[in-house]
Amino acid sequence: MPRRAPKKPSPELDLSAHFLVLTEDPVFREGTDFRTTQLDPRELFPGCCPGAPVELEVGSGKGLFLTSAATAAPDRCFLGVEISHGYAKMTAGRLARQGAANARIVAGDGNILVRQLFPDACLDAIHVYFPDPWWKARHRKRRVLSDAFLAHAGRVLVPGGVLHAWTDVEEYFHEAMTAAAATGLFALPADVPERPAGHDLDYRTHFERRTRLAGAPVWRAALERNTTPPQVTRIALPPVPRADDA
Repeated sequence: MPRRAPKKPSPELDLSAHFLVLTEDPVFREGTDFRTTQLDPRELFPGCCPGAPVELEVGSGKGLFLTSAATAAPDRCFLGVEISHGYAKMTAGRLARQGAANARIVAGDGNILVRQLFPDACLDAIHVYFPDPWWKARHRKRRVLSDAFLAHAGRVLVPGGVLHAWTDVEEYFHEAMTAAAATGLFALPADVPERPAGHDLDYRTHFERRTRLAGAPVWRAALERNTTPPQVTRIALPPVPRADDA
C-alpha cells in the first residue's frame, strides 16, 4: 500500500533549526553550508548540549520516535534521516512546534551518512525501525540493513554503542542478524521484549503502532558495539535508486 501524502507544516513555522536536505552530491542545503568531506554529526547541533551523545534514526517516517526521544532525553541529541522529502519536512514541523532544540531531521539517504560521511566512533546509537523489506529479488540491494550498512554502522558507533533494529519481516530480521554477526563488530544481539503501550502513541513508530494493533509479530534486537577496532573502508556510493526503477 503506498504511503499517504504527508501533511505539510504550517508556513508560519520556522524550520531552519530542524530541517536539512542532503542532495546526491552530497551537499547540505537549506541555509546550512557544510563541506562534502567527512562530517561529525555533533556539528549539526551547534550550541546544543556540548559533548552530548548523538543518536541517529535511519528512516524517520512521520517522526514519532524523534519527537518522543527528544522530549524523554533532553541531554542527548537525536538526528533523523528520511529519504522522503515530504515526510522529513513534516517531521521538521513537528520538532519545530515542540521546540526540540536537541533534534534535527535530514531529507536524504541514510546510506550516504553512515557509509560515506560519518567518521569512526561518532554515534552512541543507531535506530532502524521497520525498514522497507524490498520483497523482489532484484530490489534486495536497496535494503537498509545490508552487509555494507551493518559494517559501517559498527564503524561509526562508539564501543558500547547500540544498533536498534526492529522489523515485522522475520526473514529480513534473521538475514540482518547473520550479516551483523559476520562483521565481528557486535556482541550477540540482545532480545528486546515487547512492552504494553501506556497510551495510543506509546510506540517507537507509527508503523509499530499499526503492526501491533493488527496483532502481527515484531522482531527486535539491540546490537552492542564491541571493542574490536573497525576495519571498514569508507566507500563511494552508486546513485540512489529511485522507487519507480524497474
